[in-house]
Amino acid sequence: MSALIDIDDLRHRHHSLDGQIEDENAHLPPDELKISALKKEKLVIKDLIQQLEVNS
Repeated sequence: MSALIDIDDLRHRHHSLDGQIEDENAHLPPDELKISALKKEKLVIKDLIQQLEVNS
């Protein structure tokens, strides 16, 4: 059950990052370094979710 909670938390964080990326893209000019960092964090979270799903 703990793994499911972790996966849900990670999915929520992953979705939250989508919103942050959209918000940053709305700025003129957008901060490309920040967007890049947010996208990298999304990828890390996606990988963690996949690992947890495989191991549970």
